[in-house]
Amino acid sequence: MQSRLSVKTFRSTVGRFIADETGATAIEYGLIAGFVSVAIIGALGTISTSLTSIFDGISTALGNGAAKVPKT
Repeated sequence: MQSRLSVKTFRSTVGRFIADETGATAIEYGLIAGFVSVAIIGALGTISTSLTSIFDGISTALGNGAAKVPKT
């Protein structure tokens, strides 16, 4: 009698485990986050050269402006 009850309990537990989909949702969100991060990294790689030239221009302008300030 005891072993029969254990088999029913085991089957019930396995059935609930197979029907449970909460882990699948977490995996889907993880995959979406991974794809978004790959897209962001790709986009930053594409625009990095233009950002570098923009910041170099700003740095040069600030350096030239500082050179024009009279020293007291």
